[in-house]
Amino acid sequence: MTDVLIVFRDELTLALRTKIALAVGLVQPFLYLLLFGPLLGGADRWLFLVPGLLLQLGLFGTGFAGFGLIPDIRAGFVERLRVTPVSRLAILLGRVLKDAVVLVGQAVPLVLAGCLLGLRADPLGVLAAVLLVLITGVALASLSYVLALALPNEYLFAPVVTTAAVPLMLLSGILLPLDDAPLWLDVLAHLNPLLYVVDAARALFAGNAGAPAGLGFAVAGGLAVVSFAAGSRLFGRRTA
Repeated sequence: MTDVLIVFRDELTLALRTKIALAVGLVQPFLYLLLFGPLLGGADRWLFLVPGLLLQLGLFGTGFAGFGLIPDIRAGFVERLRVTPVSRLAILLGRVLKDAVVLVGQAVPLVLAGCLLGLRADPLGVLAAVLLVLITGVALASLSYVLALALPNEYLFAPVVTTAAVPLMLLSGILLPLDDAPLWLDVLAHLNPLLYVVDAARALFAGNAGAPAGLGFAVAGGLAVVSFAAGSRLFGRRTA
């Protein structure tokens, strides 16, 4: 735990020094909220859009978390870990916890902006939905670090993440409902784990803690366990 706290403190300190980068991470969701939201019909449009944008924030925010590891790899950071007694698991966990804290810090103003625009959601449901997105962010950040170790080059890493993130976003129904999608698109969407997370977040915002919410937490939790296990194993192998 001491190693985790040291890594977390150092990573968070570096992140807080680049306040502009934190603000830039909120730009795209805010633009969708302000420019896309008014185009949606219905009184519950904000209950549909805001939970989806929370997941979009997590997808693109934590999905690119590994980008910051690439300069460390190039500078020999991973190689120097071979001669240190620090826990390899702590190095990954400290970074992932930093990404989770940053995600929550960006999620709060997004929800508040939604409330100013007319969002009326269940307060406890909102807290549960943020927790759900947080768990999903841990999974995505872990996968991002795995990818950074496998592709330690910005020119390879960025296109691969973008190519994966855009279909995941579109097939999760973040921006548009998939109710009228053709069969082939509906099948692809249901293979996307983020679809269940989005459905669960929307149900929680509406005050419904039933089956969709439970399924969403199960999917997010399972994805986080698998992703973090893969990340810790690869990190340990690279620094053995």
